[in-house]
Amino acid sequence: MSIRLPALPADPEAPFPPGQTALRHPDGLLAIGGDLTPQRLLNAYRHGIFPWYSEDQPILWWCPDPRTVFRSDGVRLSSRFRRWLRHSDWQVRADTAFDGVIDACARMPRAGQRGTWITDEMIEAYRELHELGHAHSIEVFAGDRLVGGLYGVAIGRMFFGESMYSAESGGSKVALGALAQRMREWNWPLLDAQVENDHLLSMGAERWPRARFLATVAELTADSLAAPAGAWTERFGTLGAAELAPAGHD
Repeated sequence: MSIRLPALPADPEAPFPPGQTALRHPDGLLAIGGDLTPQRLLNAYRHGIFPWYSEDQPILWWCPDPRTVFRSDGVRLSSRFRRWLRHSDWQVRADTAFDGVIDACARMPRAGQRGTWITDEMIEAYRELHELGHAHSIEVFAGDRLVGGLYGVAIGRMFFGESMYSAESGGSKVALGALAQRMREWNWPLLDAQVENDHLLSMGAERWPRARFLATVAELTADSLAAPAGAWTERFGTLGAAELAPAGHD
């Protein structure tokens, strides 16, 4: 049986269909078409919607139920990993290597994860969002070498994660843990992880009913003063990976 989806009009300011109207099979498929202009993308994220499609497909828009999220105080690092971190000299920064992070996420094939879905069109779109100060990268360095990271979009007090990667074991965990720590300090309670996988669930990701997620997104993205557009390099600062594993917290 063919699937009939709402087609987005050419106007990038046009509204999306309500997220609650997304298909059950495949879960969360909401609309087709449109473009990846900054206006369209920011409008999508404000309504809990994200693009996800492969090179040979038109743009597809999703709003799954349940939604995979992290509370910023709920990211878990295992005791073994925290013990390793206490001896690590890795450093975490933001928005100093956005191109390196998104390119690495796109190149790294991983079963069950979205790196291989990052098309050239999406890379260019998120680079433009980054230049406008809405998309951000969290980068993990060993000296001058990038060993892991993640990128996503910030609106209000909400961070919408898009993809993460590790060039060395634990790189993505450190990026996620560092982002969660800064979000706690900024009073940002929620990080969208979109679609579940075992790795995310093992680190504390939760499955939220779509209605709860969309209501929370509407509240958190309304605080426009919480995340003024611009680079996070100074605001995020430099965080030592060892700071994510203070002694006595195993």
